[in-house]
Amino acid sequence: MSLIDPDFYSFFDAQAKEAAANPLPPLDQLPPEMVRAGYVAQRQAQDQNAPKDVDVRDFAIPGPHGEIPVRLYTPRGLGDPSGLLVYFHGGGWVIGDLDTHDGHCRRMAVWGGCRVMAVHYRLAPENPFPKGHDDALAATKWAFDNAPDISVDPRRIAVGGDSAGGNLAASVALDLKDDAAHRLAFQLLLYPVTQGGWETESRKTLDGPILSFEAMRWFEKLLAATGHPQAHRVFPGEAKDLTNAAPALVVTAGHDCLKDEGAAYAAKLTAAGVVARHVEYPSLPHDFYVMADVSPAVTAAAKETAQALKAAIG
Repeated sequence: MSLIDPDFYSFFDAQAKEAAANPLPPLDQLPPEMVRAGYVAQRQAQDQNAPKDVDVRDFAIPGPHGEIPVRLYTPRGLGDPSGLLVYFHGGGWVIGDLDTHDGHCRRMAVWGGCRVMAVHYRLAPENPFPKGHDDALAATKWAFDNAPDISVDPRRIAVGGDSAGGNLAASVALDLKDDAAHRLAFQLLLYPVTQGGWETESRKTLDGPILSFEAMRWFEKLLAATGHPQAHRVFPGEAKDLTNAAPALVVTAGHDCLKDEGAAYAAKLTAAGVVARHVEYPSLPHDFYVMADVSPAVTAAAKETAQALKAAIG
């Protein structure tokens, strides 16, 4: 395994010293709202320099469980109609929001030459599975059905997300793979969760940084999908039929317990005849896209990712 990026090494070293001086209780002893507030503060502090030449509009769209908050990013000077990335933020289905991923969505919009509609789906444990997945599917269908109202070409709509958001995007792509009225052009899966269980080598050995085994198990427990009759929607890597799914880019990070399942999912898509590409950034950790101020390597990776998005729907 490659050494971690030196800027991230310094960042994590400082974090470890702070944690040693001011230890927190185990996650199971913390209320989710406290963890959410901490995550917002951390990620906003680590991403202060995203592109500003973007028009941003917050509104709500209808969903099966009530209104869904969304944020539409339009790069200034973008022609109409444009492609659209429907984006689901990461955070283990429990934390994260439109603000934690604001900088990342700005970069994808400006460098990807498209509009981005970020979706704040319902979070567990207050809204256990499948409510978040239902919101993600409903938001994507809404984008197709209302494409003229947001100046979008319905032939150039993609889904994307990071971590749990990548899981949602992959799930939506399978839900819609045979839906001619909602035919996705692309799926952008950034270090996605794709399977249950802990059998992969990276799930056994890469306990952090960022995504620890403790955190991953806490997220899975609060999602409460185990045993649910629709639990298959949480594990796209275990789907029996991936044929006809949208073309995909799967990005993994070298220092991440999810990296093996992401690589395996890209290979499984390819085996099913789907045009899929896997890119790994071996020196970077989980969640790096929303930590752009920590290392120049994040900006370089984000530009490469956005170029792939632009090639697909720009």
